[in-house]
Amino acid sequence: MPQLDLVKTLRRIKENQWALADIDWDAPGADQITPEQWPKLKAFMADLTWIEHVGARGFAAMAKKAPNDTLREIYQWFHAEEQRHANAELALMQRWGMLEDGEVPEPNINLRITIEWLDKFSDDMPLNVLGSVIPMLEVALDGALCKFLLEEVKDPICHEVFKKINADEARHLGVDFHVLEMLGHGKQYQLILEALGTALNPKLILGVLAYFPLLNRMRDNIIGMGLKEERLYEAMNKFETYGGATPEGRRNPWYQVMRQHGKWVVNRKSLYHKPVDLLVKASDYIPAKVFGPVPTWVNKITWRPVAN
Repeated sequence: MPQLDLVKTLRRIKENQWALADIDWDAPGADQITPEQWPKLKAFMADLTWIEHVGARGFAAMAKKAPNDTLREIYQWFHAEEQRHANAELALMQRWGMLEDGEVPEPNINLRITIEWLDKFSDDMPLNVLGSVIPMLEVALDGALCKFLLEEVKDPICHEVFKKINADEARHLGVDFHVLEMLGHGKQYQLILEALGTALNPKLILGVLAYFPLLNRMRDNIIGMGLKEERLYEAMNKFETYGGATPEGRRNPWYQVMRQHGKWVVNRKSLYHKPVDLLVKASDYIPAKVFGPVPTWVNKITWRPVAN
C-alpha cells in the first residue's frame, strides 16, 4: 500500500470544504419519504446524527494526541466535518418534517452514556486506542449505513447531501488506515505490552462498558430497518482488508482487537452478544436525569444552514 502524503491530503481537505448553505433545502423531493419509512427513518437519522457528533468528539481528542502538526490539523478539520455531517442530517430531518423548529432529537440512552464517557475521559485515551476504534466506526458508517440510506430514500437532496458526506468519509478512512499502519511500527513485544497496560486502564474499561452496548443497539436498529447482515460483514471485511494490508498494520495489537470485535458484533450467533444484550437491557433502566444536561460541545448541533 503506498504511503499516504499527509501534506497533500490536508490540502485536498481544505479544497473540498462545503457548507449547508450550498444545498437547496426547499428543492422538490421531500415527499419521497413514504409513510411506512417515516417513523423508522426518523429514529435512524436521529441516531446517525449523534454518531457523527460522537465521531467529532473522538477526532477532537485525537488532535491532542497527534504526533505531528500536519496530522493534528487534519484531525481538527475532521472534527469540524463530522459536526457538519450531523448538522446536514438534522437539516434533512427538518426537511422531512421530523423536527419542530429548533428541536434537536434526544440521543438514545446508550449514545447518552457514550457521550458522557467521551466528555470525561476521551482526552485521556492514547492515540493507539482512538486511532483503532474510529476507523471501524467510520467503515461501518461509510460502507453500510450511508449506502443503505441512499438505496432506501429517493429524495434527491438526500443523495446530494450524502454524496458530500461520503467524499469526506473517504478522506477520513484514508487517514484512518494510514494511522493504523503507523501505530504498528515498533517491536511487537513492546506494542503488546503497551496495549496490555492500556487495556487495564479503568477509564478504558468504562469506555468498553459504554461502547459495546451502543454497538449492539445500533446493530439491531439498522437490521430492523431492513439492512442486510451481509452489508455489515462487507464493512468489517473492508476494515480487516485495509487495516491489515501491511505488516505494520497487522502488528498493531489494537487493530487485531478491533478486527476480532467487529466479527463478533456482526455475527448475531456469537456468544459475545449474551452479556452485551444484558447491558443493553440494563441501560434502559438508567434514568436520563442521572446525566444532567448534555455536554456543551454538542451545542453546535443545528439544522440551520447558517451554522457550518
